[in-house]
Amino acid sequence: MTTTPPSDGSGRSPGPEAGDASDFPILYEDNHLLGIVKPVNVPVQEDASGDPDLLTLLKEDLKRRYGKPGNVFLGLVHRLDRPVGGAMIFAKTSKGASRLSESVRSRSFRKLYFTVVHGAPASPSGRLKHWLLKDAKTNTVRAVRSGTPGAKEAILDYTVLGTEDGLSLLRIELLTGRSHQIRVQLSETGCPLYGDQKYGAALNKPGWQIALWSAVVGFPHPVAKEDVTLISLPPATYPWNQWPREVYQRAVRD
Repeated sequence: MTTTPPSDGSGRSPGPEAGDASDFPILYEDNHLLGIVKPVNVPVQEDASGDPDLLTLLKEDLKRRYGKPGNVFLGLVHRLDRPVGGAMIFAKTSKGASRLSESVRSRSFRKLYFTVVHGAPASPSGRLKHWLLKDAKTNTVRAVRSGTPGAKEAILDYTVLGTEDGLSLLRIELLTGRSHQIRVQLSETGCPLYGDQKYGAALNKPGWQIALWSAVVGFPHPVAKEDVTLISLPPATYPWNQWPREVYQRAVRD
């Protein structure tokens, strides 16, 4: 089963002022799951900023839509960084949450992203492997040597879909799910993400929106067992609009 938003796939991206879950297009919903398009600049969970967070907004929306009293269960299965938008799946039952979390651990949970980077990788496609170490105090991640205490292996596959005006569009398949993984690994190769102030400040200007989008989330349904695929295409704004929509549509089908 494959689902896409009803329009161009981008959905609405209301940004940090978002305060209503009705702003978020629903990609998939049944008794166990809720799949939505996460807007950019909305935190997935409550953070120090105090801004409205996705998990709370979605719980309030479920409570309102279904007239549920008291607390509403909604399980967080995977995460996206605050500035990143695109497809996300949540579990509406504890059984769904447990089985989806197991899919993540067993790597049967598929995560495909689009990103725009400065420059171009040395090869048109390939696999990147790094060991990443997170500094919780600064919320930053860096690549370190294998065997460094606390470091975790990070693996991704990439394909260059096109290059325009010094920027390259990449299709990324995540094989592990480390914090800031795509951003750090590509920065390590000399191709920081467009708009990424944290790992590419030398090439990006303040105010540029990071060009990273969760395009495909795929997994076995936790109860029905059929394969579910959620698809969301990035908005038709710069730098995404440097490439025709057909490039994105073909890439999510491959």
